[in-house]
Amino acid sequence: MNERGGRLMGRVNQKRVAGDIGEREVVLFLIGMRVNQLWRVDRWFPVATAMPRMIVELMKDPSRGLLSRPRTFVSGRTVCVIQYWNSFEDLERYARASDAAHLPAWRSFNRRVKDNGTVGIWHETYRVTPGSVESVYVNMPDFGLAQAVAGVPAAQRGQSAAMRLGLRDDDTPPVAPY
Repeated sequence: MNERGGRLMGRVNQKRVAGDIGEREVVLFLIGMRVNQLWRVDRWFPVATAMPRMIVELMKDPSRGLLSRPRTFVSGRTVCVIQYWNSFEDLERYARASDAAHLPAWRSFNRRVKDNGTVGIWHETYRVTPGSVESVYVNMPDFGLAQAVAGVPAAQRGQSAAMRLGLRDDDTPPVAPY
């Protein structure tokens, strides 16, 4: 088990699992960078190394509001880090905290890179409310929303995506569930 109560990534659940946020809101935060000028390592390397420091800091202090270990994906020159947060307020509090790693990294980016085009950064924030999200994981280790909040048997949330979203009372999926 990890410090947030979920199992560590690895063991495959040989069943259908759905993420369950219950009656609360969670925040999905996607953040990343894109290296635009590969030869300018002096510009993009500091940006690339800032996020791992923040993740370590957040994992050591669950009171800041990060719900589970973020997942990082790389596609060509672009990096995407998927994070689940307890609330937007927790996310914003961390972004503005003078005692946290984010604010100095943000200031450093603006001082060193800003608008010179060598490296891009981006983020997207989604407030996920009850009834607005559905998920299913089959033959997967704890992952995504189910790792961040709670994984329950998919049938408990509904056999179909429409049922899990509360859009249909008929819970007949197009393919028989198992």
